[in-house]
Amino acid sequence: MKGLLLRRLSSSLTPRRGFSGSAAAVAGENAAAAAGPPNMPPFDYTPPRYDGPSAAEILRKRSEFLSPSMFYFYKKPLNIVDGKMQYLFDEDGRRYLDAFGGIATVCCGHCHPEVIEAIINQMKRLQHSTVLYLNHAIADFAEALASKLPGDLKVVFFTNSGTEANELALMIARLYTGCHDIISLRNAYHGNAAGTMGATAQCNWKFNVIQSGVHHALNPDQYRGIFGSDGEKYAKDVQEIIDFGTSGRVAGFISEAIQGVGGILELAPGYLPSVYNSIKKAGGLCIADEVQAGFARTGSHFWGFEAHGVVPDIVTMAKGIGNGIPIGAVVTTPEIAQVLTRRSYFNTFGGNPVCTAGGHAVLKVLEKEKLQENALVVGSYLKDGLMALKEKHEIIGDVRGRGLMLGVELVTDRQQKTPAKTEILHVMETMKDMGVLVGKGGFYGNVFRITPPLCFSKEDSAERVLPTQKTCRRSVVLKRRTVERTLGLFGLRPQQRHICYISFHKHRETTAAFSASPPPSCRPRRLLPRSFQFIPQHGDRIVALRHI
Repeated sequence: MKGLLLRRLSSSLTPRRGFSGSAAAVAGENAAAAAGPPNMPPFDYTPPRYDGPSAAEILRKRSEFLSPSMFYFYKKPLNIVDGKMQYLFDEDGRRYLDAFGGIATVCCGHCHPEVIEAIINQMKRLQHSTVLYLNHAIADFAEALASKLPGDLKVVFFTNSGTEANELALMIARLYTGCHDIISLRNAYHGNAAGTMGATAQCNWKFNVIQSGVHHALNPDQYRGIFGSDGEKYAKDVQEIIDFGTSGRVAGFISEAIQGVGGILELAPGYLPSVYNSIKKAGGLCIADEVQAGFARTGSHFWGFEAHGVVPDIVTMAKGIGNGIPIGAVVTTPEIAQVLTRRSYFNTFGGNPVCTAGGHAVLKVLEKEKLQENALVVGSYLKDGLMALKEKHEIIGDVRGRGLMLGVELVTDRQQKTPAKTEILHVMETMKDMGVLVGKGGFYGNVFRITPPLCFSKEDSAERVLPTQKTCRRSVVLKRRTVERTLGLFGLRPQQRHICYISFHKHRETTAAFSASPPPSCRPRRLLPRSFQFIPQHGDRIVALRHI
């Protein structure tokens, strides 16, 4: 039995092997409308009636009063008003399967009753004081966190976000070593403040402000990288940066075990042990950014770095640590932690009793409900299903990740690995209309990010046999750019006359465009007696489809 997420994704990726992603985007624009309401697994929760502002009113206020830098998914933004475990509900009470988890943030499920209870109980007693006074909530959670980390990593500094945690970690490394140089990876994302923006290595997320002392090493990308999965070859670049780009001494090295914003890229095997060795020889500290991959998400281990057999000097975390509560943390050794005693380091809200009580409850739920084991079992099952989809759909170039941190990269050409930047938007829209929410990322914005709450079940990811592609709207006029791109992928030119055969079936729609002798890969297996002809128009040469 294959399930909801796989079923929706398969239904959204319209063409069979040999058909272009652009053709899928063209033909599948209104697949969801044809599919009708989503068939969701049973769930014993009905949200209360929503009487608040409409999506249109919220969008108006957002446009007028909030930062113009804020963007949103989908042509028609969703107004999410309720959540329960792995599901979200919009203003009309429609249920969606949340396969994004608030950007890998919702760990044990939306509004988990035990987490909510811990927060409310603490809120009733004490909402906020200051770390200048004693309170058991911060100490209890720090002790619990330290018990989940290896070696001497047992001193915790609480922050409010992942960006704050990484900023603090970079400062600690520089203070401890007396060096300024930090080595990060290309394609990395570590935050959007001054120091972390320097460590981030994607122009999409960097402003033109001073970002000094950071060197970006070759990314050990197993899909697009020049050395494939040979981690030790990529690691040589770090040693060369130390030798030729620094004084020979560095403050540290920071990396994610699986790059989240970068497109769910798991570092090549053998990379981290080799790099950690080079960094330590250069007097630096190794920082593991576990903001997205940590807290049981990968299933096989509690922390992403553990899969690589290394022990960092500093670990940063956020997102899943609070299940949506604004909390982050830096954990290091007692010796390294001493550097912050040289001056006064203080964080007003770091370690707030409500946040730490909630975070501690999240950790208890993870252990009680064995969500790490669930992430491994369900994530492996889901990944196998995604790999099966890859065999059926040429537009899927790569499936990667582990546990419930998975990526699906869409390409228009598997050999060239051409990013399917437009096509992924069409597929996301279709999946949303079918009741499944996923994220996207990667430098080119062509990678599905599947990071659901860890309570995600097999019924969610594998409920019923994958159906064949659903029938899509029968367009008779196509926009010039889309049609020309589609024709180009078949090696055709819009100035010529071509026949586009479109076969309609109860559960299948296939499309091919060709002239006199189409290649075998473009010929549908079955054609019903319905076809259209491409006719170039004068002037702007818009290509139309006319029934013949």
